Parts: sequence; C-alpha cells; structure tokens
Amino acid sequence: MSSAQDPFYIVKEEIQDSIDKLQSAFHKWERISPGMGDQVHATKELLANCGSIEWQVDELEKAITVAAKDPALYGIDQAELERRRRWTSNARTQVRNVKTGVLAGKGNAGVGNASEVRLELMRMPNSNEANRYDQYGGRDDDGFVQSESDRQMLLIKQQDEELDELSKSVERIGGVGLTIHDELVAQERIIDELGTEMDSTKNRLDFVQKKVGMVMKKAGAKGQMMMICFLLVLFIILFVLVFLT
Repeated sequence: MSSAQDPFYIVKEEIQDSIDKLQSAFHKWERISPGMGDQVHATKELLANCGSIEWQVDELEKAITVAAKDPALYGIDQAELERRRRWTSNARTQVRNVKTGVLAGKGNAGVGNASEVRLELMRMPNSNEANRYDQYGGRDDDGFVQSESDRQMLLIKQQDEELDELSKSVERIGGVGLTIHDELVAQERIIDELGTEMDSTKNRLDFVQKKVGMVMKKAGAKGQMMMICFLLVLFIILFVLVFLT
C-alpha cells in the first residue's frame, strides 16, 4: 500500500497540519500583552487545541500498537513501525512544549492553568471595572448590566464555535478510523479466501498423485517405459505443431 493510500499517513498529515496551526497561534499568543482580554481567549483556545491534538495522537498510537502485533498482515515491517512511533513521539513533544509554554505564561504574568482561564472568563467585574462604574455612577444600571450580558454572550458564542471545530475534527478522525476498519476486514476476507483455495488445490493434487501412483504400480516397469515413450512422442508432436507450423 502506497503512502498516499495508507490511512496512517492520511491521519498523520491532518495532525501535523493541526500542530503547525497550533504553533503559529502560540507565537501570536506570545506577542499579546499580559492582562488583555484577547490573551484570556487565546490561552483557552490554545489549551483546547492541545487537548484535541493529544487525543488524536493517542488514537494513532493505539492503531500502531494493533499493527505491531502482526505487521505482515498490514503490509509493513519493523522499520516502518519504528518510524511511525518516532513521529508520534515527536508530535507529542511539540504539543507538550506549546502546552508548557502556555501554562507557564509570558513572564509568569499570563494565565497559569486551565482552571484560571475558566475563572478569568467567568469572573465578575474586577476592581478596575468597579472603579469605572463608580466614576460613571450617574449612568443607568441597566446599561451596565446589558454590557456585561453582551460580553458573556460573546464568550459563549466563541466557545460554541470552538466546540463546532472540535466536533468536525473528531468526525474526520472517526471517518478515517472506519476506513481503516473496512480495509482490515477486506484484507482478512482475501486471506481467508486464499487459504481456502490453497486447501482445495492441495487436496486435488494429493488425489492426482495417488491416482498416478496406482497407475504406475499396476503398469510395472514395462508399462512405465511405454508410458514414458508415449508421453515423449506426444511432447515432440505438440512441439512441432506449436513451433514449426
């Protein structure tokens, strides 16, 4: 099976593309000033993407473990298995580096972990917001509440969009998994059919050998010589007919 048709390489390319996008988003995240609202959203998105890619790599490693039990059945060898294991290990390292960088924060001023990200997203107005509210206390309370409500709705909408993207990614991985399963079932069926045909051919060959042995035994030495001479003459006639006419 070529690399273009191998389900492993199809999944590998998709995961590598996700890792490349993750690293690009991480570099943009590093340039965001600490304490800005954009950093909170970007941090949450990076951590969610890290978790999604780690899950995909886990599933790919499970497939490699299954293939390692009988490499010949899947048309691969030990060298190919080692290359696949090295790639998944390298992919996991890339994701871990990004995740570690996000959790560490930029100069220890960013969000420290996923729990803090969720708390930051769902927090009540901080002291600065309270001061602003006191400063403009003459404004209508309903306007302030509406602003906070709009902010929460925007965050919820962003989360829904990210969940939709994650769901699409899971569906693609599931489709590839079904393709791998169908391929394995087809190969198993072909092997079973080949084994049945080999058994049938072996039985017919044994029967013919027994018949020939019985004929040779009944004919005796003289009869065997006559049969050999007859077959030799028949071969010469067929040779002349095929090659000299």
